[in-house]
Amino acid sequence: MGAQEAAEAAPRKPCVNARTIRGLTRAAVARARGCATLQRVLPRIVCVLAGVWLTACAGGGLPPSEPGPALGRALPEFTRKTLAGATIASESLRGKIVVVEFFAQYCKPCWRALPQVQRLAAGDPELVVIGVGEDEFASQTEMMAQQLGLGFPVVHDAGNILAARFRVGKIPATLLLDRSGVVRWQARPGDEVAELRRAVAALRREAE
Repeated sequence: MGAQEAAEAAPRKPCVNARTIRGLTRAAVARARGCATLQRVLPRIVCVLAGVWLTACAGGGLPPSEPGPALGRALPEFTRKTLAGATIASESLRGKIVVVEFFAQYCKPCWRALPQVQRLAAGDPELVVIGVGEDEFASQTEMMAQQLGLGFPVVHDAGNILAARFRVGKIPATLLLDRSGVVRWQARPGDEVAELRRAVAALRREAE
């Protein structure tokens, strides 16, 4: 076999020109940089995932809250008579986890929210629940409370004074206060009672 025939019979190697070499070099550099970045970022990712896992195992913190001026405010000073004739003073609420539910007879969503709050209050005797009626007349608040069978204390907020002190601008409004008397959570529109239960449980864990 001549030299020419031997050359033709030999397996052909792909041609690699200068442009291909530069492309391969850039790809290799990019992969190396990617590996270096991953090495730097991976520990952070692991830490974040571990934190999420631990939070989930611990039951989590407070659920998302409705933003607003009520959050972070201290319990305002007040003394009010309930519809049943008892007296509620803000001072007596300190050291307790308290739900304050603002509602009114004309508020359609309130008719759906209050029965859920009533079931929560009935099943959790340690939880303090107070209803605040924003109706023009006390008789309207009383009629609504009777129709819904509310067993927790309800006060009529004549002149919407309590709503103003709590910085409540719309109803229904469900506020949750911690044992220090600070508003820590407010229900968002559409939140169910399960979210309120989660928030109460989170505050109780804080005190453990």
